[in-house]
Amino acid sequence: MSKNYDKVKSFYAAKLWSLTAVDKWITADKFQEITGEKYVKK
Repeated sequence: MSKNYDKVKSFYAAKLWSLTAVDKWITADKFQEITGEKYVKK
């Protein structure tokens, strides 16, 4: 698990998080685990 997983998850729950964390702080798989949505790189 990413060392930032819990931090990003709490930021997401507080609506303080954006997609910019993917690839920098967490993986696309962890993004899907947190949000329930598949990550699509833009």
